[in-house]
Amino acid sequence: MTRHGATKGIKGVTGVTALRNKYGSFSTVSAGGGGSSSSGVAGYAAGGLGGSNISGIDKITFSADTKTTLSATLTTARHGGAGFANSSVAGYVAGGTDSANLSGIDKITFPADTKTTLSATLTSARQYMGGFANSGVAGYVAGGFDGNYYNNIDKVSFPADTKTTLSATLTTAPQIPAGFANSGVAGYAAGGFASGYVSNIDKITFPADTRTTLSATLTTARYSTTGFADSGVAGYVAGGSGGSGWINGIDKITFPADTKTTLSATLTIPWRYGAGFANSGTAGYVAGGQNSSSGDIIAIDKVAFPADTKTTLTATLTTARHLAVGFADSGPL
Repeated sequence: MTRHGATKGIKGVTGVTALRNKYGSFSTVSAGGGGSSSSGVAGYAAGGLGGSNISGIDKITFSADTKTTLSATLTTARHGGAGFANSSVAGYVAGGTDSANLSGIDKITFPADTKTTLSATLTSARQYMGGFANSGVAGYVAGGFDGNYYNNIDKVSFPADTKTTLSATLTTAPQIPAGFANSGVAGYAAGGFASGYVSNIDKITFPADTRTTLSATLTTARYSTTGFADSGVAGYVAGGSGGSGWINGIDKITFPADTKTTLSATLTIPWRYGAGFANSGTAGYVAGGQNSSSGDIIAIDKVAFPADTKTTLTATLTTARHLAVGFADSGPL
């Protein structure tokens, strides 16, 4: 959730933290009590480009993987923004481009799905960033392009929604990296393009917001790829395009060792520019995108945890599109 809408660690109770990180939300009668339950609510695909810029927001309700379209729309029809979420509270769409690069940040408040626009803005108007969140604490917008490649990282602190810029920067200045998070622990920006295709994976460790670069790299250097996470377990980097063409493979970064494997499951077709979100503990989703032969994609692929099997939903996006923004409400965390 990126993970857009990642699982928040619970301070002070080690056993509870470990279970939440592994399984997502669950109810507790006392410290260490209770049992696991699926409390994810919905994933969202906001905006995008499908012949023209899109302002609509599609919602995939996790209980049945059904799609509805919100009455609320983005302030400006746009594509190429970054998404993140404060799960059970709100999702955010930051930056992007319409006829010009944007710095504004729209907020979709759960569960009513109403839209407001923050007074805080990105440090510079830009597009093609990666987004991730430390749910309950802050969302992050990493990299991008504003006429120049950008390596800085903006941070939007919850609940005040104030913006600061980290002193740490990305190793390279990539556009369209994949963002995901092990919420309560670290966020990641994987791949991208910065005068060449990127295979490295940067890690921003919470709460100090220090940056390191993993020894593990993506199987193929790529950009325009899609990120999502099963918080506490693993992050995923799906599809994209690189020097050898368009990609349908899915790399998996297993927490906490940050080792990389490649799934036997693949996306239905090679595609890039998808919107990613996850119901942590249950499944990750890649919604819409673009294929070199068929053009804009309307389909939604689902990768079920922990088996990492792929299916394609019966539900589709309202319109075929690419460069939409993904985030999720994974319920109370």
